Amino acid sequence: MYYSVLVFFVLFFLGCEKKVVVKNEDISKAFLQKQSFEDIAGFEDDNLELALKVFQKDCNVSNPNKHIKKVCKKSFEYGDAKSFFINEFTPYKLLNKNKNDSGLITGYYEPLLYGSIEKTDKYKYPIYKRPDDLIIVKLASLYPELKKYRLRGKLDGKYLVPYDPRSKIDGKEKEDYEVICYVDSKIDRFFLEIQGSGKIQLQDGTLINIGYADQNGRKYYPIGRKLIQDGHIKPEDMSLQAIQNWCEANPKKVDTLLNLNPSKVFFQKNIKSATGSLGTQLVAKRNIAVDRNYIPLGFPVFINTTDPITNEKIDKIVIAADTGGAIKGDIRADYFWGYGEEAKHKAGKMASKGILTILIPKYKEKLYFDDNKFLKVNL
Repeated sequence: MYYSVLVFFVLFFLGCEKKVVVKNEDISKAFLQKQSFEDIAGFEDDNLELALKVFQKDCNVSNPNKHIKKVCKKSFEYGDAKSFFINEFTPYKLLNKNKNDSGLITGYYEPLLYGSIEKTDKYKYPIYKRPDDLIIVKLASLYPELKKYRLRGKLDGKYLVPYDPRSKIDGKEKEDYEVICYVDSKIDRFFLEIQGSGKIQLQDGTLINIGYADQNGRKYYPIGRKLIQDGHIKPEDMSLQAIQNWCEANPKKVDTLLNLNPSKVFFQKNIKSATGSLGTQLVAKRNIAVDRNYIPLGFPVFINTTDPITNEKIDKIVIAADTGGAIKGDIRADYFWGYGEEAKHKAGKMASKGILTILIPKYKEKLYFDDNKFLKVNL
């Protein structure tokens, strides 16, 4: 526990620029370069009315981002979406530490699995609810500067220890874990955890919506990296489908591969379809998952990237409504493709270059300059 706290301190201070003055507010780690809407490729051609509707939908949460509440209310006063975005926001393009604007855009989707309420020879892989012994420690009361961080673990006597890794959880198939249902594929279950939500079709045809409930606190490891390192898949061929094909061809090695990722996700039943971290139902091709160290939830982001299959341009306003263990970095987003086989195909293949431009409410433009006149913005 003490080691984890020390690591968080180190990460926190290394992530902040020396010349940024902190005023007891959240500071984005990102470098941002001020733009005009005329600078944004594809802005004029976007369906801005739809973008506004999705923004308003994502404003309608019980605890909206405090930095965007005012502009959320104002959005309902406009009859013209283009005027709303231009009048209420200033675009800021994300830059990495080298002041480059190109980053990685991947895709995700809502998968469909097949399952049963009862365990059978076919349906034997449990989808677990959040375990009762999982403890979350909030550090803000002792270390206000660490308010964004959480420690997850369990009690061992009077000590808090790290929670079990995937290998121990799936290896035990613990009877005291509450099970939502059982599915027929450990590979599909693994990818369900990566996507964060999905549907399970039971034997009688009933569909269950399930979504992220919690996580064991272990760091995510991308298993595709190991397959590339060992020469099983070429970097240019890496995709969800490539990993799945390797697993199906090597059934005796699957557990060893999956257990390289110690992170384990727990689920809950949902009334709605895929729901993001913001708490709203995700909209295909209009929501993204982000790293909140760089992009705040609820904010509009103009994305410039390409379709992984057709290579056609994707230039549109999307709303940051979700997060993910693999979505880390300065110019980084996961583009939500929706539900179904086409969505799975495109999401699995997507590893595109992209530009992200945050739309920041004009009344929140408290700017911090570095020597190169790039901006750090109080979000």
